[in-house]
Amino acid sequence: MKTIKVILIIISVLVLAFLTTGLVIKETSYSATVSIEKPVNEVFNNFMKIDSVKNWIPEIQSVKATNKNPGMIGSIYNVVVLNQGEEIKMTEKIMAYVPNEKVTLFFDAENMLKKDDYLFSEENGITTITLNASCQSESFIMACMFPYFKGTFQKQDQSYLNNFKNYIENK
Repeated sequence: MKTIKVILIIISVLVLAFLTTGLVIKETSYSATVSIEKPVNEVFNNFMKIDSVKNWIPEIQSVKATNKNPGMIGSIYNVVVLNQGEEIKMTEKIMAYVPNEKVTLFFDAENMLKKDDYLFSEENGITTITLNASCQSESFIMACMFPYFKGTFQKQDQSYLNNFKNYIENK
């Protein structure tokens, strides 16, 4: 009987710690970076080509513009991603756009709200892309989980940047 009480107390503490995570940590932030041996204008232009995104993010099935603004800011795209055999539909909105310097994308994907802030800089013909990303959820349980998956999110975004580097340098 005493063993059962100890086990229940341990489980209760773990559940309480998990639920407290969602109350304390409202947003999960991380960064990733890659350097590409190409000039910034070539890197930026290729990065912004909607048709080529499938070449470096293999999970993307389709990207369709629903509202494309002349200055890019406010443009909205419907994106379909295949994740572990399941199709996930999301919207992508361009929040900021400064050619050859910056693009900020906001994604709304089934309980995950994500902001990707890409910064572009060039030095001696080498372009560096720095991603500052942040995630939050509309769901409390998902918000509790995100901090524990921060490393996974960062690793995935770093692999996408590495894929982009390989794509553009071998083009």
